[in-house]
Amino acid sequence: MLSGKLPVLSAAEIRDRATHLKSTLPPHVRLIAVSKFMPAAAIRAAYEAGIRDFGESRVQEAAQKRAELADLTDITWHLIGHLQTNKVRQALQLFDWIHSLDRWPLAERINTILRETDTPSPRCLLQVKLRPDPQKYGWEKAELEDALPQLDALSHLRCYGLMTILPLGLSSSEQLQVFQELRAWGEELRTKPWQQLQWQEYSMGMTQDYPLAVQAGATMVRVGTAIFGDRQSTVETQHDD
Repeated sequence: MLSGKLPVLSAAEIRDRATHLKSTLPPHVRLIAVSKFMPAAAIRAAYEAGIRDFGESRVQEAAQKRAELADLTDITWHLIGHLQTNKVRQALQLFDWIHSLDRWPLAERINTILRETDTPSPRCLLQVKLRPDPQKYGWEKAELEDALPQLDALSHLRCYGLMTILPLGLSSSEQLQVFQELRAWGEELRTKPWQQLQWQEYSMGMTQDYPLAVQAGATMVRVGTAIFGDRQSTVETQHDD
């Protein structure tokens, strides 16, 4: 059980780190504390510091933590990891935001289940890769541009912007450039007459690079290590702080 593990840091240390990190962000930037692989006790400590947005990458792990933290009724849960199509139904019951809408079959599956169940859509973000990276999921830019008319025509799915994870090995100037490109692309898309698609949110930046993401116009940053310390397990195909 995750709840049986001790946080890497003490509750007081997590509270102090979360409070400090919040103080460094502009008020319009939403801080998502990436709590994957962390026990419920660590989430509770960050919550006590005022954080209300938490990011998880695995559906089953999130379900367990939601149950353990059921008394914290104002948490907003964000799915930041790759979502398998066979986990969509459960994910729609757990998450307020899905940052990792990374392919057309997933969008179609989400829309179908929302239509069948007559439930409102979570707020979704389209995950894109602006640089080649075989270790990450996401739409290539040209691929997504081709798919946008189909996405816009879906009856129940609601998308609010873009998400990206940088490839490893970029310099600071290269990181900033990718973030700026994402924001500029979103601003360009805003000028077009979409029926459903919106371009309000830009989820980019993690512990090592979130100041650059904020500089480039991020509206959400996904920060884990700077709040919770090193994780007890980090084996994943797609890394997201």
